[in-house]
Amino acid sequence: MKFLNKIGLLAVTILFMVSACEKVPDLPVYTEGIETVLSSSAATLAPLPADSNKTVLTLNWTSPEYASDSATYKYIVQIDSAGRNFSKATSKELIGTRTLSLTAKELNTIMLGYGFEFNKPYNMDMRVISSYSNNNERRLSNTVKLTATPYKIPPKVTLPTTGKLYLVGDATQGGWNNPVPVPTQELTKIDETTYGGIFNLIGGKQYLVLPLNGNWDNKYSVASNLVPGLSGGGDFGFNLSDNFPGPAASGWYKLILDFQTGKFTLTPYTQQHGLPDSLYIVGDATPGGWNNPVPTPSQKFTRLNSTRFEIASIALTTGKAYLFLPENGNWDKKFGAVDPSAAGIKLSGPFKPQGDNIPSPDVTGNYKIAVDFINNQYTLTKL
Repeated sequence: MKFLNKIGLLAVTILFMVSACEKVPDLPVYTEGIETVLSSSAATLAPLPADSNKTVLTLNWTSPEYASDSATYKYIVQIDSAGRNFSKATSKELIGTRTLSLTAKELNTIMLGYGFEFNKPYNMDMRVISSYSNNNERRLSNTVKLTATPYKIPPKVTLPTTGKLYLVGDATQGGWNNPVPVPTQELTKIDETTYGGIFNLIGGKQYLVLPLNGNWDNKYSVASNLVPGLSGGGDFGFNLSDNFPGPAASGWYKLILDFQTGKFTLTPYTQQHGLPDSLYIVGDATPGGWNNPVPTPSQKFTRLNSTRFEIASIALTTGKAYLFLPENGNWDKKFGAVDPSAAGIKLSGPFKPQGDNIPSPDVTGNYKIAVDFINNQYTLTKL
């Protein structure tokens, strides 16, 4: 019996040694592929709204020549605003196909998503990332440039036919009284589809936005004020069922209503010197010189709404300077230029608390001056 066991063990050993000597075929080696070359059907685009459903841009690229079925190749097309190294790219993933076509509407949506203004050309970058289906051996293509102009689309929320908006509600200083106190509770028209205002709000209350002061027939509101976080911003619409939820804490807030996107934001307003009740101009460019207090009413602004002040006409002398004062006779508070040497600063520009003297225009004469705290900008118009 022991002899038979020894024979069996010897046979198994010989069989193992023979099999160990057999050559194992080489494992398959997959090539790393090559960079694809991207090309575009256009370098400049300015489609019209009527072109929204038409293909306006086609991208094609060469094969990366991976060692697998080309139908499984993975491609990611990236489009971004130029100069950002695709850090905020819009991406589209494709499998097995080496072409991508975009309609005017698709391209317009991408551009508006980056906050591009209507009818203004912008530079954009485009590229393709290729890889195996499992994302191995990723290769970047060349970057192709595109200059494109977004076209205007209808706003998501109906604009006020009055061209004005007013804040009402127990979150406001005027409460639910309608008409509301003006100019303090009237919003500023920032551009064609954006309104904003700065208000002293009462915490834990609510508000609405009215297109016609003193009239309850129409309002801007929200679908449900129970949405978490809605007090800081979200969707709004025309004649929806609920009031806007106000902030939890009382204080000064900036309200922005974007009718184009149908979104609003409410953020704390904490600028030094706050929002003034009154505004004055002082400086050797003005008739009153640097004397403080300044002569009134000639050098006092008229308040137009919650954020905008205006002097309809004042004589300014070239080669001089001036400042804005929230309190007549007080030098501790002032608003001046962010950069008095910036281009165009003599006719318009940004201002800030405790800023530098603002240089007067190049031509002596009468000017209208508008000052807006919604964006801290001033503008001079020669009369």
